[in-house]
Amino acid sequence: MNIIVSGGGTGGHIYPALTIMRTIEEKYPDTHFLYVGTNKGLEADIIPKENIPFTTVDIQGFKRSLSLANFVRAGLAAVGVAKAMNVVRKFKPDAVIGTGGYVCGPVLMAASMLGIPTLIQEQNVVPGITNKILSKFVTRIAAGTPEAAQHFPTGKVVCTGNPIRKEVLTAMREDGARVFGFDPTKKTVLISGGSRGARTINNAMVDVLVAAAKQSEVQYLHVTGKLDYEDIIGHLAERGVNLAETPHIRVEPYLYNMPEAMAMADLVVYRAGATGLAELTARGIPAILVPYPYAAENHQEHNARALERAGAAKVILNRDLKSANLQRMLQELLTDEAELASMAKASRDLGKPQAAADIAQMVIDMIQGRLTK
Repeated sequence: MNIIVSGGGTGGHIYPALTIMRTIEEKYPDTHFLYVGTNKGLEADIIPKENIPFTTVDIQGFKRSLSLANFVRAGLAAVGVAKAMNVVRKFKPDAVIGTGGYVCGPVLMAASMLGIPTLIQEQNVVPGITNKILSKFVTRIAAGTPEAAQHFPTGKVVCTGNPIRKEVLTAMREDGARVFGFDPTKKTVLISGGSRGARTINNAMVDVLVAAAKQSEVQYLHVTGKLDYEDIIGHLAERGVNLAETPHIRVEPYLYNMPEAMAMADLVVYRAGATGLAELTARGIPAILVPYPYAAENHQEHNARALERAGAAKVILNRDLKSANLQRMLQELLTDEAELASMAKASRDLGKPQAAADIAQMVIDMIQGRLTK
């Protein structure tokens, strides 16, 4: 069985793709995969390290105004479709999966034109333009949320939830406490602005951690991102916080063991990327969300508002985030057991831990002819 997978640009497109591939491989170990991305996206670094065959199709997104650059990009898109057609014909896939990013456009369009079963997986509450266009041509659409499903043809779309890594579900609270040297009986807050960090969140957390240094009842694990790490450590030191003497506070530039960190978290302060939110809801973790304001289609705010409406999260917009209001919200939630429990239940109710298995089965059903356009 041959399957092409395409998704590019950010980890939010790449890691769901990897999860779907691994899930299919568990059932069908002889499956051969080819990953199609761009040479400028994160996939060019991540996918080869996973020992997955990788090739590229060069394409760029369009600007939101009439410009010479858009004409150039239109030309690249046409060339991209032609190259994608050659890639698809040579590999002869039984199905093609797209998980987002501009590169999915030519790849899935080429496969659809050749009559090959195709599936797109939409992570966000508001779909991007590429998936909106592709939805008219693909065989099936796996939507991450009910809100996203409303944007697609009803006969093709299934609300599966977003695929998450198996380790996210299997890590235990005691594992996290042991890894980070924390007390598993104490409340723990995890703060992360994503793999590159979030300066607004990092700056707001300085005052929070200065106050927390004097009170050891709550533990804090703050992941700053590599760019801001030294600055935040320096600011804390200037304010008299000696991290060696405050074992209930840890500040890290990056985490390679995020599943263990989530396993011990009673509350998180996060951006609102779809994959991160899928992991939180699968574990039922309450959240304070600070959406990234420059995401395409403002999709992070839409993602965050969906959790807020369900009672699983509180939202502070990036422009409104200050140390004082973040500290106040943390204090209110950490001292209100009933509210925290209610948010945790609402989060669990949104979770779709079986998403990867359901999407994998959809792909198999397409290949075996049980799902058609």
